[in-house]
Amino acid sequence: MSLSWMPREHGIKDHDRHSKAHWGTEAPCVVYEKKPLKDLKGNVVPGLFNAWIRLNNPAQYNSYTTEMVKGVIAGFENASTDRSVVAAVFTGTGPFAFCTGGNTKEYSEYYSMRPEEYGGYMELFNNMVDAILMCKKPVICRVNGMRVAGGQEIGTACDITVSSDLAIYGQAGPRHGSAPVGGASDFLPWFLTIEDAMWNCISCEMWSAYKMYRKGLVSKCFPVLKDDKGKWVRNPQIITDAYVQDGDIVYGDYKTGDEFKKAREWVNGKLKANEYDFALLDAEVDRISWTFANLFPGCLMMSIDGIRNKKKYFWDQTKNPNRHWLAANMMGEAFLGFGAFNTKKITGGDTINFIKYRQNVAEGKLVDEKFFEDVLGKPQTK
Repeated sequence: MSLSWMPREHGIKDHDRHSKAHWGTEAPCVVYEKKPLKDLKGNVVPGLFNAWIRLNNPAQYNSYTTEMVKGVIAGFENASTDRSVVAAVFTGTGPFAFCTGGNTKEYSEYYSMRPEEYGGYMELFNNMVDAILMCKKPVICRVNGMRVAGGQEIGTACDITVSSDLAIYGQAGPRHGSAPVGGASDFLPWFLTIEDAMWNCISCEMWSAYKMYRKGLVSKCFPVLKDDKGKWVRNPQIITDAYVQDGDIVYGDYKTGDEFKKAREWVNGKLKANEYDFALLDAEVDRISWTFANLFPGCLMMSIDGIRNKKKYFWDQTKNPNRHWLAANMMGEAFLGFGAFNTKKITGGDTINFIKYRQNVAEGKLVDEKFFEDVLGKPQTK
């Protein structure tokens, strides 16, 4: 058996961030839009705006392609120098995801086994994080849904996070062939305790918006669903009150059993019917922007950069070594992890056989195509 059944993308990608127009309206793309600043009564303020930078790839949970990375960079650079912009708002399309990280299909079919190409891509990714950290406007992360993997990393580069209460947060790298060294390992220890940051980075557990609010990663989270009488309903899948279990204080965890299943069915039914409303979330974005607008812009940005610099210090220390490691990793674990995820419809599983992998390593087996075949899922037969 060979791995010829795994899909591959051919041709050469352009990693020059200045090589083409970066924004669009048709997915997958990044949408750049200037929306009028509003006062606390909802009145439009003439001549002042917020720059909305929206990841628009909802069919793939707003994962960013190479061209979308260029669009994010261009968006933040444009917002930074636009005199009429008060704040930048970073968000995604739809109710399901802010961003789930890099586009796994592209990673698997093009970048795996092309380490130099992935190094060029990671240069773009680093420039994207830099563009957020260097934007001379405050950056609000408007989390409309899942903020996972690389989405969590670019989200934590932002200054303020406000969230849908349906959102989930977490990393996925160690499960799918990478490591959260595109910002999460630098930024999360500033938000969470060192042990929470450690577990969130390595466990691949998904934590609710309420759990992250209690732990300090999220400034505020708002309901986006209503009941049949038009009243706001907090995420019914989550236990929003603290309780004691096995000696630990637990909060923001998901319900279990039939209770969770029933709540999940209700939520999914609402979302699929487009019965969601971001009004409370957007009102908070407007309120924060109005606060920014009523401050000296120079003093505001000096204050923001004074906080950002603590995150930026560690990011700058590690971004180049991490770029090289991530590129080299495309020859092995990333090839396996992204390949397994990308072919899950063919094999029926989205991960490799980790136990077999470790057994092969323990036996000192050569990491070759036969090794890969041993641990990857096999195509299903009809």
